[in-house]
Amino acid sequence: MILKILTVAGLATFEIYVAIPTGFAMGLSPWVIFFSSVIGGLTGVFVAAFLGDKIKSFVARYKKPKVKEIKTDTLAHRIWNKFGVIGLGFFGTFTVGAPISIAVGVGLNASLNKLAFWCCVGVIARCIVFTLTGYYGMKLL
Repeated sequence: MILKILTVAGLATFEIYVAIPTGFAMGLSPWVIFFSSVIGGLTGVFVAAFLGDKIKSFVARYKKPKVKEIKTDTLAHRIWNKFGVIGLGFFGTFTVGAPISIAVGVGLNASLNKLAFWCCVGVIARCIVFTLTGYYGMKLL
């Protein structure tokens, strides 16, 4: 039982889309799936947020910086300009996941504390929505 819970939490650290169906496939309770995916998702947020700078500095030591012009007409910039940290943290977590949202936010020089907060809110909302969808979807079968 503990191994199943740790598997769901470990998968949720990277991608909640995989963790919740895996929990249902393993026969876990929806409450156990929800709480283990929330714990794993929040762990992924904090690992990406607070170890991201160390990883970035490690890579920068071995890679020469390239000077190039940054495009500001991309979709990410338009979303960033329209919705800001809340949009990137909450809606980005729903669409692509929290670690990627944090990586994009770091690239756009977002406030890391605000971005981590909104990613946490997005992870909890995402776990609620997908656990309920999985539970009621399984009831239909």
